[in-house]
Amino acid sequence: MLRLIAVAVLAAAASFAHAQTLRWASQGDPQTMDPHSQNESLTNMMNAQVYEKLVNRDKRLGIAPALATEWQQAGPTLWRFKLRPNVRFHDGTPFTADDVVFSIARAAEKTSNISQYATAVGTPRKVDELTVEFQLAAPNPIFLQHIETLFIMSRAWSEKNKVTRPLDFKNKEESFAALNANGTGPYMLASRAPGIKTVYKRNPNWWGRFEGNVQEIVYTPIGNDATRLAALVSGEIDFVLDPAPRDVARLRNTAGVKVIDGPENRIVFIGMDQFRDKLLYGSVPGDRNPFKDPRVRRALYQAVDIETLKTKLMNGQSVPTGGLTPSPLGAYNDAAIEGRLPYDLAAARKLMAEAGYGDGFEVTLDCPNNRYVNDEEICIALAGMWAQLKVRVKVNAQPRVTYFPKLEKQDTSMYMLGWGGSITDAETTFTPVLRSRGDNGVGAWNFGGVKNDKFDALAAQSSVEPDAAKREALVKAALREYKERVHVIPLHRQVVPWAARSNVNAVHRPDNWLEVQWVTVAR
Repeated sequence: MLRLIAVAVLAAAASFAHAQTLRWASQGDPQTMDPHSQNESLTNMMNAQVYEKLVNRDKRLGIAPALATEWQQAGPTLWRFKLRPNVRFHDGTPFTADDVVFSIARAAEKTSNISQYATAVGTPRKVDELTVEFQLAAPNPIFLQHIETLFIMSRAWSEKNKVTRPLDFKNKEESFAALNANGTGPYMLASRAPGIKTVYKRNPNWWGRFEGNVQEIVYTPIGNDATRLAALVSGEIDFVLDPAPRDVARLRNTAGVKVIDGPENRIVFIGMDQFRDKLLYGSVPGDRNPFKDPRVRRALYQAVDIETLKTKLMNGQSVPTGGLTPSPLGAYNDAAIEGRLPYDLAAARKLMAEAGYGDGFEVTLDCPNNRYVNDEEICIALAGMWAQLKVRVKVNAQPRVTYFPKLEKQDTSMYMLGWGGSITDAETTFTPVLRSRGDNGVGAWNFGGVKNDKFDALAAQSSVEPDAAKREALVKAALREYKERVHVIPLHRQVVPWAARSNVNAVHRPDNWLEVQWVTVAR
């Protein structure tokens, strides 16, 4: 009898331990464990298990205390933060104001992909061990939104391991921070095998309160949609961040599985080289760059059958838009800005002829194959649509790990990009993505080299305008200018379904962010 009881206890303990491991997957892999090197959603989300910020997002994307317990705007260009006491990094060193000052400076380095956000919060100054002030050169109407993007690292750990600046990812630099991490967050990095598996263990000394029961996180990238789905249905994994849209209806009717879905704050668009006189990848009559002509850009836009993309390819899991921001909130829900140019092949062909490209041209479209929902498939579909304009498109699809470094070097003639996250304000699209390339990360993601002086002036002014009504007018005017010139071809906003075993409870946020401390795995 005692032996039976012992066996039962052991079985229960094993079940409990297993229940507290979250095994999850998506099609891609985080690019690096360096929290300032790459500004990419999956990478940021994985790093956020380890690293924290002064403020965080709650379940409704509101700003909440994190490493700072309180803050105040002491003047138009001065902010003061009180830091959380008795917080330690995973290696045991205490968290202080020195780490904040160091981290903001590190994030502002040229090799950082978030330097424009770090620059936007001004210059940090240590007041005492648990107080930091930020002095800005000009007002920042979304200061707290910018602060929420900046991870805090240990100054001592960074100096010890010679990682005082972010690794240069686009030039394939490696550093200790690429595979190792030391934050203050709810989980500690246990092992990292790029492209294979990444494992985290719960931090027993975390200052916060866990709402979920996950003790261990095991992340496995599974590139093939069918393989990823089969692993979920069989119970090999517990959660999939990105089930293929074509599988969602079937998943809703699959025993032991559930779908958790909602719209994502992310716009997907096509960018074009608009600064070179000749395309790097293409064959064009007269060796010209056709994308410098707004008639060509408009023609390509009007040749996109967006409803077919939505119904046939995305299975209804997209929201077509003519907007330029991750959420309609960024355009203050302005219907005119959100409206698309009509799908009109006759008008598109007329524009091509007027521009001198009635017989088309050849171009390569760079596209990721493991970043956005149906990314490669969308590019292939667009190539078919543009063939009706005699534009011969070669789709060059590749994994995100090689795709983004290529774009960062502007080694492209035409490309797909998605942009989004927790911030709905237009500023975080204007400064890094749409403005002309400049210092401190301005235009760092403007891979097409677009330069529009009128837009730049309006966008720059909106970045520092404290009056809400004046700022709204500036933002809308800037968006209208960019839209009228068709500098990019907007496609849609993703509707992101998650898929999970029926015993997994997770909070679906519009920034497509899995917060593991909120996840419960029941048995």
